[in-house]
Amino acid sequence: MSLSLLFFGVTADIAGSRKSDVDVPDGESVEALLVRLISRYPKLASHKLLFAVNEEYVDIDTILKDGDEVAIFTAVSGG
Repeated sequence: MSLSLLFFGVTADIAGSRKSDVDVPDGESVEALLVRLISRYPKLASHKLLFAVNEEYVDIDTILKDGDEVAIFTAVSGG
């Protein structure tokens, strides 16, 4: 299945792009996608990452569907 990945902030710097398309097996979870991303971009492992699928925050055990748009970004804290 095909996913659209959107990278924000430091994740875009690490990936070298703000957008990418990726093909993954049917039934892939966000956690499995994270493992793929860290394999491809090892520097992501040093960041606390958050995910949104189709503009909705999701847990790492969320199962992805063909055509999903997955946003990847780091947690931001403010004061």
